[in-house]
Amino acid sequence: MGLVVSALAIFVAEMGDKTQLVAMSLATRHRVLTVLLGITAATALVHVASVFVAEVLGSAIPTDWVTLIAGLAFLIFGFWTLRGDEMTPKDEARAASRRIRSGFATVFVVFLVAELGDKTMLATITVGTQYHWLPVWIGSTVGMVAADAIAIAIGAVLGKKLPERAIQVGAAALFFVAGTAMVGQGAWMLLA
Repeated sequence: MGLVVSALAIFVAEMGDKTQLVAMSLATRHRVLTVLLGITAATALVHVASVFVAEVLGSAIPTDWVTLIAGLAFLIFGFWTLRGDEMTPKDEARAASRRIRSGFATVFVVFLVAELGDKTMLATITVGTQYHWLPVWIGSTVGMVAADAIAIAIGAVLGKKLPERAIQVGAAALFFVAGTAMVGQGAWMLLA
């Protein structure tokens, strides 16, 4: 169950996120396979750290409170998604300053830096407090890579950006539904 939940949650969280734009941009300068492998490696590393944090939090906080807090976090992710997330000039300068000869290493480093503290990292921690770390790690990595692969493919085929606002609204709605359900479940568990 943790595999499916984490894959779907991270897939949704990645839609319209700045790291999708990073992936599209990297695909214009490097081979698609190189970009996918670099993104996969960076995502796997960031998300293994995320599930470690989740394991520590999950064992320290009672389940009913974790569920309530996770639901509130998903509601916050919904608002964050609606607000939007884009590369700032500082982000672009940081990425440009990390020029490396190897395409894989470039993609890995740029994506790793872009992913640290990002919504998908925090969503992985949130889901990881609910389920065993291994399926969450695998699912979150698969969900992230799948979302970025779609963005790269569509960007390469159509040569234009997806309608970002429509993606943001759809992803936010899914976060609101999941967050509301989790808040309700957590409140019910606390009151029971």
